Amino acid sequence: MPVWVRDYSWRQTDTAVFLSVPMRGVRVTQANIFCTDQYLKVNVPPFLFEAILYAPVDDTSSTAKIRNETIFFTLYKKEVAMWESLVMENGDKEKMQRIRENAVIKAQEKADEEEKSKAVTKREHKKLALEATMKLEETERKRIENLKEEERKKVTEELEIWKEKQRNEEKQRRIQSEEKIHRERKLIEEKKKSEINKTLTAGTSQARSIPTRGAGSSGSIFSEKLKEESFPAPRSAGTIQINFTSRVFPTALRESRVAEEEEWLHKQAEARREMNANFSELKDLNEEEKNPDWLKDKGNKMFATGNYLAAVNAYNLAILLNNKIPVLYLNRAACHLKLRNLHKTIEDSSKALELLLPPVPDNVDARVKAYVRRGTAFCHLELYAEGLQDYDAALKIDPTNKTLKQDAEKIQHIIQGTAQDS
Repeated sequence: MPVWVRDYSWRQTDTAVFLSVPMRGVRVTQANIFCTDQYLKVNVPPFLFEAILYAPVDDTSSTAKIRNETIFFTLYKKEVAMWESLVMENGDKEKMQRIRENAVIKAQEKADEEEKSKAVTKREHKKLALEATMKLEETERKRIENLKEEERKKVTEELEIWKEKQRNEEKQRRIQSEEKIHRERKLIEEKKKSEINKTLTAGTSQARSIPTRGAGSSGSIFSEKLKEESFPAPRSAGTIQINFTSRVFPTALRESRVAEEEEWLHKQAEARREMNANFSELKDLNEEEKNPDWLKDKGNKMFATGNYLAAVNAYNLAILLNNKIPVLYLNRAACHLKLRNLHKTIEDSSKALELLLPPVPDNVDARVKAYVRRGTAFCHLELYAEGLQDYDAALKIDPTNKTLKQDAEKIQHIIQGTAQDS
């Protein structure tokens, strides 16, 4: 049986009622208090206090404070008036019961309304948070696009500077070559003129050395003149033009297979023509820059300086030129891992592993790197089981790698800790 509390005290003004209810020896919380506009109840076993108020009060603004084992109520009246008593007196049991039931129903309705209001507020907050997140993502996307555009412009400018430098060097080499040819021609002409002058000088000296004969020997003089006139004139200078057949292959023509070489060159030209038609991004590159190895070296230099976006652009162009080189995907995966593009890291690492088939001793290091980078991306995405599988695959290839063993053990501990927590 509950112990009814009767030793309460109260006082009032025109607008409020101040009620003190002692609860000695027990701990009272807000959950023990139930109040509506006309019903007040405090249930702290074994104590029970119940009051059907004389007139309605404003239960939303009324307060209850717990201090020194006593509850102090401040009940604000809905109508300004003085009460004759705190509780309703001489009320029949049915009326009292209806007031209690109505109080419970009103409290339930109020709780439902508050719950609905909280749900609506929660949805609004989620909506606002989603909109804010979308705005932040849009801002971040624009920032990344601007960075990519700046990097593309920067790389393009560097390519233009490099091309201009190459053109200047080629022009300088051509000028030097022409000057060298001109000097050689001039030396040859001077040498030929010197030889001609020597020949003429020799002929003149020979003519002067002919002895003077007597009158009886006039026939011999004519014969000497005939001999002198019989010498041929010096040969005129000239230039012989020699044309060599241009060849792509370094072997001599007599050692090559012309039909197979022509077929190979035709296929290369067709592939290059189709590639240039399909990829408009390569139209500004010259033939030397359309080399995947050159672009790979360019991307490696960018990666070494920490310019990962520019390195990704260089590897993209190289893959457009030749999508069968696994190291291009492997290097681009490293750039994406630095940029936290984890899904792209997984895609490029998987593509590199496809191209590294069949497994041979020459591609051991590349396969280990591909598994490690894909496993690292999985772990950053909190997919630790998939990450552990890739680290195990890398350990099967390189079982003596201590760093891989330590990382695999860390991932195993994380998985075990997650399972224990769940």
